[in-house]
Amino acid sequence: MDCPVCKEPMIVLELDEVEIDHCTSCGGIWLDAGELELLLGDPDSRDRFLSSFETDEVTEERSRRCPICRKRMEKVSAGANGKVRIDRCRNNDGIWLDEGELEEILQMGSLGKDDRVLRLLKEMFAKKRQ
Repeated sequence: MDCPVCKEPMIVLELDEVEIDHCTSCGGIWLDAGELELLLGDPDSRDRFLSSFETDEVTEERSRRCPICRKRMEKVSAGANGKVRIDRCRNNDGIWLDEGELEEILQMGSLGKDDRVLRLLKEMFAKKRQ
């Protein structure tokens, strides 16, 4: 699969038994439909958090195409304060997260800093951030 930002081929990494597609050029991550839910864990807090996602129609960010269906994705503000803006496929193929956004999403999704998934994520990308 090619990156929707820089068009480079992405590599597949495993994060807590969930395969994520990662672009080594721009640092972005593609999550197929349902993978974010698996990473968030606890169903109650997960559902509460995901219900806070709202389509952001006034953003100035450039629209991207879904790497699966090739249609334009919608911009979505994540979290109660809309701090993180992600791209979501309108056909529900998945979501695109720019570099660092997955970590922010997981932290906002009620996962503590000592959470296993966050630890794994930080370990996976530690060398790139140094």
